[in-house]
Amino acid sequence: MGAHRRKCDWCGSGTPIVRDMEPVNNEYQYWCEECARALIIKGDPIETYRELEGEPIYGRLLDEHCTLKRFYSFATA
Repeated sequence: MGAHRRKCDWCGSGTPIVRDMEPVNNEYQYWCEECARALIIKGDPIETYRELEGEPIYGRLLDEHCTLKRFYSFATA
């Protein structure tokens, strides 16, 4: 299944923009923009992630909403 066909693992409807590379629960790896933003605002950002759309959407969300930037890292291939 391609990333463009996958849905957000949390809400089941949004298109994922980010993948959690070290999920606590493997059922929740792919996150849409709205659910990812909610995680950050809640204070539980994805620490090791991979952007899915080729744009740093999640990185921008972290810059806008996260005060503890030292705890996240972009996963490389």
